Amino acid sequence: MSELCDFGLIGLAVMGENLALNVESRGYRVAVQNRTNSKVDDFIAGRAAGKQFVGCH
Repeated sequence: MSELCDFGLIGLAVMGENLALNVESRGYRVAVQNRTNSKVDDFIAGRAAGKQFVGCH
């Protein structure tokens, strides 16, 4: 089942991660995607843990 999000972001380099965290901190559910799946998994397990993020592969 797919999960609906308010905001989608492609690219989890330094600026992408910080932008995603900034948007989520304002109450939006954020979908994140990156060229490498491991970067998405690391972000979801690390800095995004317990927050409103959906990792997309």
